[in-house]
Amino acid sequence: MYEWSEDTLDAISVADKIHLPHEQVFKTLVLRGDAVPIFVIIVPGNAEVSLKKVAKATGNTSCSLLPISELFTLTGYLRGGCSPIGMKKHYPTFLEETSFLFDSISISPGQRGMQILISPNDIVITTDAVISNLL
Repeated sequence: MYEWSEDTLDAISVADKIHLPHEQVFKTLVLRGDAVPIFVIIVPGNAEVSLKKVAKATGNTSCSLLPISELFTLTGYLRGGCSPIGMKKHYPTFLEETSFLFDSISISPGQRGMQILISPNDIVITTDAVISNLL
């Protein structure tokens, strides 16, 4: 567990607090697409996401981040505590391929102020994630 505030919910701040490299702490983002209405991506916390690449990798022609105001209703999670595991509903999930550079990556278990280490392969197994080039 670590202390958090509304101002420091980003993955880089989390990585600094738990003393892991920024590229090993992954963030879970929920998006809307034109072909796949709601989907989840898991990407390194220090990465800039290319929505064009994400759209292509997920079978969409365009996509956008889900408004924060809709996050809890659709996933059961709050910003800064969104986990790819255990959402209210199963959404198509895509895991950034660079996650496999690590034996384990850090993700939110669904509660702010906590992180878990999990192997990328276990994420694929538990979420049916598609390994993708999202960056």
